[in-house]
Amino acid sequence: MFTGIIETTGRVEAIRAEGTNKHFTISAPFTNELKIDQSVAHNGICLTVVDIAADKYTVTAIDETLQKTNLNSVKEGDLVNLERCMQANGRFDGHVVQGHVDQTAVCESVEDQNGSWLFTFRYDASKGNVTVEKGSICVNGISLTVVNSQEDRFSVAIIPYTYEHTNLQHIKSGDTVNLEFDIIGKYVARLLGK
Repeated sequence: MFTGIIETTGRVEAIRAEGTNKHFTISAPFTNELKIDQSVAHNGICLTVVDIAADKYTVTAIDETLQKTNLNSVKEGDLVNLERCMQANGRFDGHVVQGHVDQTAVCESVEDQNGSWLFTFRYDASKGNVTVEKGSICVNGISLTVVNSQEDRFSVAIIPYTYEHTNLQHIKSGDTVNLEFDIIGKYVARLLGK
């Protein structure tokens, strides 16, 4: 389980295909604290550490993950948002995040608001996911608050700290991001759908 509070960014050092899987080798400041079989969220995708060498570690994404997330568009040299699992004695500074991406969205616009940024994302509403004003949404693993909710799009306001310490600073109109919708909202939507 995660909280959507990004610890750091990691750089994708290498990508290796093996059958329908892809292995991503990442360099990150906390690599020396990781262990094999540990879960780490990468842009909100929970992936298992399968190898550690010096200051780099490797995770594997299966075809199902590659098809439902933005990992296929990640390139060597890109930065990914990283969060290790929440410790049992930790605080929920964000919201409950499972590391299971529901779908992707496309960035429609990034507006500089003289001290903050307003990002608007469009997603396929036919998948049954919804956002609500002042509700939580996880974008590339970042716990954010929805400031404008419509049927197939939403906006989030980004403070300078979040902008500077995540890969949002590199997201531009047309880029694809990962979305994990609020778990409570998903259960409510599912119950009402029945």
